[in-house]
Amino acid sequence: MKIKETIVVEGRDDTAAIKRAVNAHTIETHGFGIKKQTWELIGKAYEETGIIIFTDPDFAGKEIRRRLTEKFPKAAQAHLSQKDAVKSGDIGIENASPEAICQALKKAHYTIEEKRDEFTITDLREQELVGSPDASQRRDRLGKLLGIGYGNSKSFLAKLNQYGITREEFMLRLKEI
Repeated sequence: MKIKETIVVEGRDDTAAIKRAVNAHTIETHGFGIKKQTWELIGKAYEETGIIIFTDPDFAGKEIRRRLTEKFPKAAQAHLSQKDAVKSGDIGIENASPEAICQALKKAHYTIEEKRDEFTITDLREQELVGSPDASQRRDRLGKLLGIGYGNSKSFLAKLNQYGITREEFMLRLKEI
């Protein structure tokens, strides 16, 4: 599978894993301390090919994703579940199978610009994604199926609205869990 956008990852091991899965160009942030030259390179790719932000599903990856999204709001977002990214207690894209990486990239979502309130906390509660004993696991599985990643109830709700998930897609994927 060939990806036309440039994929922004955290490090060289992530790049190696991406290259095993797809034909794509990557840019590595090398963690939190993103250098000016790297910001410029990402900016150029953002304007020319578009970018997909694909960081690890851990605290550091989420923080790097937040910083990148702030600067590049129209970037696509690809997410891996922690389950797909763990090997011997280490969490990262470099641990994911090529199949999991391909699936995450196929499900990459672009942030929509207009504010959207398609989903509310009531929707999550009615579907047992909030306030039930297995709500966290249900959000994790649904997030993987929708390609939006895991989130607590507040962040999951924001992702549903921010990435333009339709009610039909939401209900269809709910049936799969």
